[in-house]
Parts: sequence; structure tokens; C-alpha cells
Amino acid sequence: MSLQPPGPKGLPVFGNSNQYAKDPFTFMTACAEAYGDVVKFDLGPMPVYMLTNPEHIEQVLVSEAAKFRKPQFQDDAMGDLLGNGLLLSEDEEWRRQRELAQPAFDPTRIATLGGMMSERTEAMLADWEDGDVVDVQLEMARLTVEIIVDAMLGASLDEERIELVQENLEPLGARFEPDPLRVIVPDWAPTRENRDYKEAIATIEDVIDDIVAERRGTEFGRDSEGGGRGSSDAAADGLPMDLLSIILRAQQRGEQTDQQLRDEMMTMLLAGHDTTALTLTYFWYLLSQHPEVESRVHREVDEVLGGDVPTTADARKLTYTDRVLHETMRLYPPVYVMFREPKVDVRLGGYRVPEGAGVMLPQWAVHRSERWYTDPETFDPDRWLPERRAQRPRFSYFPFGGGPRHCIGKQFSLLEAKLIVGCVAQQFELDYVRDEPFSLRGSLTMHPREPMGMRLVER
Repeated sequence: MSLQPPGPKGLPVFGNSNQYAKDPFTFMTACAEAYGDVVKFDLGPMPVYMLTNPEHIEQVLVSEAAKFRKPQFQDDAMGDLLGNGLLLSEDEEWRRQRELAQPAFDPTRIATLGGMMSERTEAMLADWEDGDVVDVQLEMARLTVEIIVDAMLGASLDEERIELVQENLEPLGARFEPDPLRVIVPDWAPTRENRDYKEAIATIEDVIDDIVAERRGTEFGRDSEGGGRGSSDAAADGLPMDLLSIILRAQQRGEQTDQQLRDEMMTMLLAGHDTTALTLTYFWYLLSQHPEVESRVHREVDEVLGGDVPTTADARKLTYTDRVLHETMRLYPPVYVMFREPKVDVRLGGYRVPEGAGVMLPQWAVHRSERWYTDPETFDPDRWLPERRAQRPRFSYFPFGGGPRHCIGKQFSLLEAKLIVGCVAQQFELDYVRDEPFSLRGSLTMHPREPMGMRLVER
């Protein structure tokens, strides 16, 4: 047996980074099809081991999770953006922050947020008119920003601050698109991209600072006229249980620094809205391309809701809509690849993977593999019927990660998506306006390259 996994040859210094940067989706798929379960290639000077067998993915995320950490090979830009928030912190600090944040994501509390989510969506729909063309990605992103700020920061954003956040998401995303030149251009170099990136971070930090300043002094309760309803739910002791209130109370106990507060709020604002907005963007696109699925969604929404604004209880009854959302995240996983780094030498698929190497877990390639899915390129929501789902390996599908570090906001995101679908689908059909499909670009998450124009057709 070879001591090294198979994989494509690369160039000196750059390795395979040019191929990956040009089209990460085609590159991952081609590697998986050509080389199998474990593929080795170089991204710049860094060796990467790509895993496409669910058994090995489960080993990294679950059974041997203690042997892996979030990668330290990623450049300083990620640290500048998210600091030591939940996504990047490690070991005891991560466990402490996760335990602190957990009450904000308690299922009982999440269930109480349904009314706010639907009301925010209905407010968006009040501005939609039959025949208008909207960029559905921007519309969904704007809505999910409003919802996450209400639910987890206990605040509302005015028009100016919403626009500031949206305007600055582009330079933030651009910084993490694959680019082989970053191997040789340091983060401190005064390039246009680096300047735009740092300015975007500073702008969003100012928005967060304003929210924190407004909220200080309200973390133990507030009068009924203050803040968003997301902050008014309380645990049995009657305290606001949005994440910002929880951290502010911890600060008063001397358990959280201003830097920790900043890092968690930045993480929550960015990660807490982007993936749901993208899932919904791809959901509306796929419905527009599959009229029979669209009809079934509309029929279910009409039967379950009967024209009423959806509630959390209603969302549980939208079972076909739930399957469509899962199939959307299979074909278009917003988080399309994950990385881990071994803390010690490990063995994966019969190969030694050294400490400090990059381990790539590619949702995109695994979700679209014919090894785990019949006709994987076909959009088939019924593949998520329980009896069919049970036939596949557990980690043939992992849009929210898995193991101890699975996405803390999974249930929040799924509830939010179903309620938004319920509101929108009762009132409108969305028709994709371009004749050709959109293309994809990779960043921290998977975005369409083109505007996602949709024509609104009132039902």
C-alpha cells in the first residue's frame, strides 16, 4: 500500500491552488471521482487531505474529534474578522463560550421566536408588489440580518445600519475567495483588497458598538417599549435571554472581556444570517426550476396555514417544505467545505496524516456523490423521506457540520427558513428571470456570482 494518498500533481510553491481558486467546486468533484476516499494535494505550501467517505468524516467530527482542531493554517484575516468567537475558539475557551451561549439557543426559547420571525417577514412582503423583480439574495440577507439582530442581540436596525452591514459584506466575502497570490502577499501589505477588508470590519464593528451601547443597562430587563422582542423572552428567573444580554451579565460577573463580547457579536451577526439567507436563495431558485415541487410546497402551505401568518407550531407541520429545504442544502450547501487540523499524527483511510496538515471535509463533493445518492444531480425532495434517508451513511449529509462543534444555530435556522417560506409562498410565486443558470463563487460560504433576480407573481 502506498504511504501517501493519491492526488493531482501541482506546481512548485503554488501547488494546486490555481486549480482550486479557478473553480473549487469542479476541482473537489474531479478529485473525489478520480482518486477516491482520501485525496492529497497542496494548496500553496500546505498539504491538504480531502476526505469523501462519510465514515472518515465521522471519525474527524465525532469519534476522534478530540484529536482535531479548527485550522491554524488559515491566515490572520479570519482572526481579524471573527477573533475568538464560537467559530474559531478552541479547547477550554470554546467550551466555556459554548456553555455560555447555549441558553440563547435552547429549543424552548427558539420556539418563542417564531412570531417575531414571521412578523419581520410580513413586513418585508408589505413592500413587494406583483410584477416587481427583486434580487432574492439581497432580500433574504436583509431579512435574516434583521431577525438575527432581534433574536440574539435584542435590538432593531434602522435602514441606514442595515445598508451599512449589507454594503460591507461584499469586501468581507471577497477576502476569503480562493486566491493563490495570497500565499505570497501578506495580510499587512497595503493592497486595495486588504484596505477594503479592514475598513469593512471597522464599519461593522461600529454597528455592533452602537448596539452594545444601546443595550447596556437593559440586560436585567427593560420596559416594554425598548428593543426587539427577541430580547423579551426570559428564563424562569425573568431575565432577557438573547445572547448579548447573557454576555453583558457575564461581563458584570467579570467572566467576559470587551474583546470576547465583540468577537461573539461579530460571529453571530455574520454567521447567524448568511447561511439561512443563502439556503433560501437557492430554495427559491430550485422551486422556480421545478414547477411540480413548487406546486406541492404551495399546496402544503395553503393547507397547513389557511391564509394565517405561520407560527412555530405550524412550522412543524410543513413536512414537505422541510424535505425541500434539506434537498436544497444537499445540492447547494452554503458551507460547502470545512477544514480541520490534526493536533497529533492520525490515521485516516489507511494513510498517515501528519500533525498540522489540512484536512478538508467537502460537503459539495460528498453531497453530490453517486456513491451515496441515486441520480445525485437530480432535485428530489422525496429522497428525504425517512425510509430513504435511513439507507444512507450518517455523514453523507452534513450541512451543519457534526459532533461536539456542530452548528449551535441549526434549529434556529431551520425554524426561520420554514416560517419565511410559509409567509412568502402564501402570497407569491418567484420566477427566476435569467435564461441561463447562475454560477457559483466560493468564499467563507458559497454565493451566486450573479444577482438572483426573481419576478414576483402574486398568488
